[in-house]
Amino acid sequence: MSPLVALWSNWLFTGMWPIAGGFGTKFLAPSLMVFLSCCFAWLFYAPVFTYRGLWGKLFEKKLFPHLLMLGLFGTALPFTAMFFALQYTTPSNAAILNQVEILYSLILSFIFLKEKPALGQLGGSALVVLGVLFILANEKFSPRWTGDLIVICTPWMFQISHIFAKKLPKDLPPVFIAGARMFYAGLAMIPIVIFFALSGKLFFINAPQTYIFLFFMGTLYYGMTQPLWYMAIRGMDLGKATAVILSYPILTFVLSVLLGVESAHWYQVAGLALAFSGAYWISMIIRKEHKKNAKADII
Repeated sequence: MSPLVALWSNWLFTGMWPIAGGFGTKFLAPSLMVFLSCCFAWLFYAPVFTYRGLWGKLFEKKLFPHLLMLGLFGTALPFTAMFFALQYTTPSNAAILNQVEILYSLILSFIFLKEKPALGQLGGSALVVLGVLFILANEKFSPRWTGDLIVICTPWMFQISHIFAKKLPKDLPPVFIAGARMFYAGLAMIPIVIFFALSGKLFFINAPQTYIFLFFMGTLYYGMTQPLWYMAIRGMDLGKATAVILSYPILTFVLSVLLGVESAHWYQVAGLALAFSGAYWISMIIRKEHKKNAKADII
């Protein structure tokens, strides 16, 4: 599977998680949503790790710091914040505003990975940011605004985790990286869950809907589709992969409206159109680069 195909396959499930998160906030506290989703993820990873003999690598001294950062900044902290934000804002808003990550990606990829953005990438990124600003301007001081602000202050954590993933040894399989991320995210969530338990802010409703959410978020999204993301970012520039994956709000928005989760607002449509246009532009840049590299390899 090529990195670009893996990226768009991951995109399909990424577009669904904000809807699942908004649904789950009615049945679990945000910290429990993340912790139990990590536990469910291991329904997928445990057999894979056992079959491929990957358990020992989880505790290798040279890998441990990177894997811990993956779990902490890739899942534990940002998803707790995102699920908390979904108690205030809508899945579509969360998805669209999450595209501010493109700014964090450009800055951090340049600083830590020495990735220099092309002119077209900057243009596409500008469209993404313009779409985000369009939503924020129309939501200011509304009840959703609290959740909106939490969302835009969170995605830098994802980029920190992706940078640590890019620096892992090249021979590590994507399924190991994704599984290790969930393992250490679960460990990192334990003190966070204890903190909220002591503050009296934990709740868990024992209902079928709770387990449906955990199955989707844990086994499907955190489990089956995360290896595709690492397959993608280890085969292309992080900044470009981020720009493409951040077009997922178009799926979130369409599904939210079709499922009756929320009604469409004109400024959401306009912001989404701008953001998706930018991501598609960058996707075309990636496709041209891959063709050029393939011809160079043949020569």
